[in-house]
Amino acid sequence: MSRVRSFLTRIGFGPGQIAMHLFLLVCAFAMVFPFYWMVLTAFRPSQEVFLPTFHWLPQEFVGFDNFRDAFAKAPLWRFMANGLIVCAGILVVQLLTAIPCAYALAKFEFRGRQALFALVLFGLCVPVQVPALPLYLGLAFTGTLDSYFSMMLPFFLSVFAIFLFRQVFRSFPDDIIHAARLDGMGEFEILWRIVVPSAKPAIAAFAVFSITAHWNDLYWPLVVVTSPELAPPPLGMMYFRDTDLGSSFGSLMAAATVLTAPLMILFLFAQRHFIRGITMTGVK
Repeated sequence: MSRVRSFLTRIGFGPGQIAMHLFLLVCAFAMVFPFYWMVLTAFRPSQEVFLPTFHWLPQEFVGFDNFRDAFAKAPLWRFMANGLIVCAGILVVQLLTAIPCAYALAKFEFRGRQALFALVLFGLCVPVQVPALPLYLGLAFTGTLDSYFSMMLPFFLSVFAIFLFRQVFRSFPDDIIHAARLDGMGEFEILWRIVVPSAKPAIAAFAVFSITAHWNDLYWPLVVVTSPELAPPPLGMMYFRDTDLGSSFGSLMAAATVLTAPLMILFLFAQRHFIRGITMTGVK
């Protein structure tokens, strides 16, 4: 034990740092364990879920049966395609609306700018449940319920994106913008050709936030969608609910694993840009 303590002291690990790393390991385990349980249940029979003792590995491997049952019970590929369409449509419109708004708040001097920014901050406090009824009535009046558009409409304007990109654009040098104006470039050309390319890490970070939020959203699709062929991944998981026989936990967790995998892969590829984008904005 003394040798371990001396080794940790030599490499710069004091008691405080050791305690902090142990705490972070416990937190990491608490975050990862539900995913491990999901994958573990996807590869074992449902009966093992209720065993009095916990086993780190399946006692009986039935993973192929669970995944086959999952794809047989529900059109998982269709659910993922719906989720991709909804998330991509929302993200594109959010970027097209939030980036110019954020640029104007960050670089233009006009009367009422601080009041508009205060409204943006206020909008961060308003959950989607508050305007749900007026939005539903409006969609019903226009006959656009039960469509991709109805799932995307409430999220086209993201106040969080406006706040995030405003923080990024404020740090962009004004001298470069003034020089571009002297060269005859218009404001939209300056924005999309000069300012936006420098904000790619922040855009990647927001893309991760947006896609994760709307891929996992159950509340709003449950309100506006009734057709099974339009169901996004969270709504599609309700196919595995059986009030008479109970849920088949093996196929349920197999489907959850399949529908969660795209988000995990996305984050692994965007991890470096995601961290850079967060540190650029000063948002912790």
